[in-house]
Amino acid sequence: MRIQGINFRIQPFDRQKHDRSSFSCGIGELDQYLQKQMSQDRRRSITAPFVLCREELPDILGYYTLSSMSIDLGSLPEETSKRLPRYPEVPATLIGRLAVDLRWRNMRLGEYLLLDALSRSWKQSHTIGAFAVIVIAKDDRARQFYARYDFRPFPDHPDQMFLPMPILKKIFSK
Repeated sequence: MRIQGINFRIQPFDRQKHDRSSFSCGIGELDQYLQKQMSQDRRRSITAPFVLCREELPDILGYYTLSSMSIDLGSLPEETSKRLPRYPEVPATLIGRLAVDLRWRNMRLGEYLLLDALSRSWKQSHTIGAFAVIVIAKDDRARQFYARYDFRPFPDHPDQMFLPMPILKKIFSK
């Protein structure tokens, strides 16, 4: 992707290649995860982290993580769950974290990261089943961000939001 003459790339995180030292998104939990936990989670196959960098430079401008999870069928809205098999749980892909460095805000890099995560999730759903992509919004701003991309809140947990794969099929099958 190219914005204002800058080439960006998203790739799997590699602690040997990517510089985490200057990253700050302004949310301590997300900054600390990148600094202290991401490498361990990747090594243990807990999550698959992806980082956004400028072409040929190692500094991280943003990141997201993907992992598998399951959703209790009863936690979904009735109009959604009635279309699904009556399993107690259905598989999903979790975007566990998504953050952009404060110095790179307002350049739509969060959108770029999200669309990349959704594209990977869609492609992976052909290999490992997933009914939806799930996010957990940290605050109102995050809820509004995800809502712009048609994520829907869980009835009993409005901070948890989902985007069914049929919507991704419409986006990525063209």
